[in-house]
Amino acid sequence: MCSTPSIGDHLDHVAVVGGTHGNELSGVYLVKHWLQDPSELQRATFTATPFLANPKATKHCMRYVSQDLNRSFTRTFLTFKGTQAGPYEVRRAQEINQLFGPRGTADAFDFIFDLHNTTSNMMACLISDSEENIFTMHMCHYIQKHTEGPCPIYLYGCPGQENFALMSVAKNGLGLELGPQPHGVLRADVLSHVRALLAHGLDFIDLFNQGTSLPAFDIVAYKIIEPVDFPRSPGGELLGFVHPQLQDKDFLPLKPGDPIFQLFSGEEIFYEGDTTIYPAFINEAAYYEKGTAFFKMKKCTFSIPPLEAPTASAP
Repeated sequence: MCSTPSIGDHLDHVAVVGGTHGNELSGVYLVKHWLQDPSELQRATFTATPFLANPKATKHCMRYVSQDLNRSFTRTFLTFKGTQAGPYEVRRAQEINQLFGPRGTADAFDFIFDLHNTTSNMMACLISDSEENIFTMHMCHYIQKHTEGPCPIYLYGCPGQENFALMSVAKNGLGLELGPQPHGVLRADVLSHVRALLAHGLDFIDLFNQGTSLPAFDIVAYKIIEPVDFPRSPGGELLGFVHPQLQDKDFLPLKPGDPIFQLFSGEEIFYEGDTTIYPAFINEAAYYEKGTAFFKMKKCTFSIPPLEAPTASAP
């Protein structure tokens, strides 16, 4: 998991990453723009560094070349001693870890924003590893207060699971996951929303750096329970699809007995759990290969403690 800045620490080294998945074009083209003109990323106490994470996949408008870059930051991959013939994304993960990490060290960047798009109706979703990251939860609270419309928080960390995501190389990080947007497509509304969320996140870091302490609060967030696969044949072929009553209902309650799939034969499959859940990443195109039709999520309320600001302004 990421760490929380200790009292007295400014966040001076901040990166904004796009193209972790090369066909998620909001981040790709915003970062390309900022590489030419970074003025939008400047604040009084720092200037964020724009970075294109997976240039090979971006060039071909593909999610990845060899394997998912955003699953390639485990210890096993970061310490892999393969040759240049090894998986491209493993080598790229190691390069990124050296540029913005190394993960878990004092030299690591203070914060990484990782910009993503999804084909699911996830709205303006804020992604963090854990509610235990106090700094990031305060940032999420700030963004929610300054954003119109739903802005759910998605917590992907599981007990005992190593953090695999790109933003884990920094001391803190936040993923911005906006949709629905088809892969390989730009939508003006989604791109402008990404831009606005990022601006609020940068403003929050600047506010913190300038000496603002923030009070405790309660906040709602959604934690992963487990993935749910499509109905499949013994050979792995799809037998059906997401039920129309579930499609686009990300973060809305799914009650026992509600339909979740419809078979090609017309038969319906119903949710057989004994508690209400809140599905997310429903029918995400990139997750067909991962055996995931949606993620079961539980809705939680967390009490977040106060955040003490630095004792002096940044130099």
